[in-house]
Amino acid sequence: MSETTVTVESAATETSSCCGSCGTGAGAAPAAESARTSVFQVKGMTCGHCVTSVTAELKKLDGVDDVAVDLATGTVTVGSTRSLADSEVAAAVDEAGYELVGRVEG
Repeated sequence: MSETTVTVESAATETSSCCGSCGTGAGAAPAAESARTSVFQVKGMTCGHCVTSVTAELKKLDGVDDVAVDLATGTVTVGSTRSLADSEVAAAVDEAGYELVGRVEG
């Protein structure tokens, strides 16, 4: 059986609603270099469990090879080999139990 390790850093916010299932407050990992990088704003993530759920659903999308979640800002950076439609990212985020606010331009 394979095991996934998520590195988490604690970050407290006034609106934190951590589910408590993982015992962490925040998590982030740097994104690897991909052909395309897109950044999305996601609402509702508060802990390492959130990171794991969103990451797992986004990695199911065809062409996605890297996902990095920054809980402090609520941003999700997705590295992929193709352009991703906002609708397919929204569906994956929704499946994980969170809300896609939109794409971060920059």
